[in-house]
Amino acid sequence: MVKHAKTECDDAHFAVQDTLYVVGGKWKMMILSILVRFGTKRFGELVKLTGISARILSKELNELEQNKLISRKVCNTKPITVEYSATAYSKSLGDVINAMIKWGRNHKKKIREK
Repeated sequence: MVKHAKTECDDAHFAVQDTLYVVGGKWKMMILSILVRFGTKRFGELVKLTGISARILSKELNELEQNKLISRKVCNTKPITVEYSATAYSKSLGDVINAMIKWGRNHKKKIREK
């Protein structure tokens, strides 16, 4: 058994907690994976792609924008459209997103084996 110093465990625990605070919840990683992997999307496209209600999507997008993971652009069109894009900073989650995709696919196979 490997022993770790309490401060090392605390540091890891708080880092995970901070990460989950920013990207946790039911929808944030799904939204980020779409924007990071497939590029800019309009609000309506995100509603259709995710199946999230407009009210919840708006809340999640607002929180992601506050944490500098996405950018919001209001287009000068009629009717007005709003586009959302992944920021360069959010692309640092690319490895995490890819690992989650791989794990999710493997987990589904594992569960279906039973």
